[in-house]
Amino acid sequence: MRILALVPGGIGDQILFFPTLDELKRYYPKADIDVIVEPQAKGAYRVSGSVDEVLNFDFKDRNGLADFANLLGTIRDREYDAVLSLASQWSIGLLLWMSGIPVSIGYKTIAGAWFLSNPVPEKTEQYAAHKYYDLLQGLDISSPCPEPKLALLKKDLAWAEKEQERLEAQDGYILIHGGSTNLSQTQGIDQVYPVKKWQQIIEDIQEKQPDLPIVLIQGPEDGEFIEEMLQTCPELKTTTPTDVGKLSAIIAGANLLLCIDSTPMYLAIAVGTYTIALFGSTEAKKLLPDNEQCVGLQSPTRWIADIKPEDVLGAIWNG
Repeated sequence: MRILALVPGGIGDQILFFPTLDELKRYYPKADIDVIVEPQAKGAYRVSGSVDEVLNFDFKDRNGLADFANLLGTIRDREYDAVLSLASQWSIGLLLWMSGIPVSIGYKTIAGAWFLSNPVPEKTEQYAAHKYYDLLQGLDISSPCPEPKLALLKKDLAWAEKEQERLEAQDGYILIHGGSTNLSQTQGIDQVYPVKKWQQIIEDIQEKQPDLPIVLIQGPEDGEFIEEMLQTCPELKTTTPTDVGKLSAIIAGANLLLCIDSTPMYLAIAVGTYTIALFGSTEAKKLLPDNEQCVGLQSPTRWIADIKPEDVLGAIWNG
C-alpha cells in the first residue's frame, strides 16, 4: 500500500501532523508513506520515524500550469492508494481528482471539497494536532490521537551532549527563544518579546537559580535579537543548532524552554520538555496540547509585547 499526505505550512505544522502519520504507520505497518511539503519544512522529517520519502512543492507560490503538471506527473507515477490533504486550494483538490488516487481525504469545508472521495468535518476550535488527526476518519480509523513524538537520531543526541559540555550545562539549563526581529520587521509578524522584559525575567531567574545556565537559541533570522540580548545580559550563552534534529536534541536536555510561538515550541512539546510559550495573535489553545508539560500565556491585547514579565515568572515558579 502507498499513502501520500499533502501538508502545507512550516515545521510546526509538520510536527502537529506527526501523530496522524505515526498512526498511519501503526495501522498500516507495511505501507510506504510519502509527504509533500513546502521546501522550508522538509527538515522536520529528520525527526520523523514514519515517513519514507519527502517531496517538495511550494503551496504558497503562484504556481503555473507547468508546476501543477509536474506535481501531477510525480503523483501519478507513484500510484498511491490513498491521499490525505491539508491543502485548502480548489486547484489541489482538482489535481488529486485528476491523479486517479482511489481514496482522497480532506476537509468538507475547503474549496474543491467536491473533488474528494472521502471528505471529513473540520473542527477548527480544537488543538491543531487533533484537527489534523480527524483526517483519519476518511480511512475509518477512530483511535484516540496521541501526542506528537519525535524520533531523534543518535548523532544528534551525541551533538547535544558535546554542546552541553561546551556550554558548561551538563547539570541542566534553561533555553530561551525570544523571536526574530528580522521577520517582525520584514513580514509584519508579531514575533518578538521585548528585550527589556526578557531582562527582567532573566534577572529574577538568576537571583533564584544562580547556578543554572540560561542559553539563547539562535536561528537564521535571530541575529539582531540575539545581539540585543547579549548587550543587555552579557552572561547569557548561545547555541546555534544547524538542523531540526540537533535543535530537538538540545531542547530535549533542557529543564525549561521559554519561547514564543515558533519551531522550538513544537519540538519541545514533542520531546516532553517543560515549556512556557508566549502568544500574541495566534491562539494558544489551538497550538498547545492540554497537559501539564506546557503553559501558554495569551496576550490580552493579542500583542506579545503586552504580556507582563510577572506573568511569565509566575508560570515559571508555579510550574
